[in-house]
Amino acid sequence: MEGGSDPALLADLLADDAVFHSPVVHTPQVGKPIVMAYLVAASHTLGNESFRYVRELVDGDEMMLEFVTEMDGITVNGVDIIRFNEAGKIINFKVMVRPLKAINKVWEMMAAQLQAAQG
Repeated sequence: MEGGSDPALLADLLADDAVFHSPVVHTPQVGKPIVMAYLVAASHTLGNESFRYVRELVDGDEMMLEFVTEMDGITVNGVDIIRFNEAGKIINFKVMVRPLKAINKVWEMMAAQLQAAQG
């Protein structure tokens, strides 16, 4: 997000076998192409002028980034939980969002972004 959501930078950060856990899709999304699709859509959905990270916790090969943003007047609070492999590539990326109203808004806008990317 801080790098301007550059897909090339993101591609360099992801392992080929990366797994993405969405707050609105119950099954893990596996593999670099699908993880890229979700993270690029998330950057377009969440990454507006109000987006900011408010806390960062790092423990070895894991980190948690707490973020806040606003979407259509709804305050979204969430965390990105990220795990890296020994090569420094992201192998697991989990997003959790609150409150319920925010999850519904994220689901609505992510679905539109993913559908537009496929079309």
